[in-house]
Amino acid sequence: MPKAVQEIYTQVISNLPPTERLQLATLILNGLVKQNIAVIDDSDTWTDQDQLDLASFSMQYAATSFLDDEEIVE
Repeated sequence: MPKAVQEIYTQVISNLPPTERLQLATLILNGLVKQNIAVIDDSDTWTDQDQLDLASFSMQYAATSFLDDEEIVE
């Protein structure tokens, strides 16, 4: 992160109350959306790694849920 950005955050933003920091974040994000910059990848394509991550998470969630349900039945 550039030093100037870090200084602005440290000296100005971190001293703001949480509600004002959220308002600032909203303004920044809305500004980025309006600019339609290419930083955000909005492609519909799932890579093989994306699919593996989703399958792995789903299996872990299902195993945890199944174990929790089994304990309740007993």
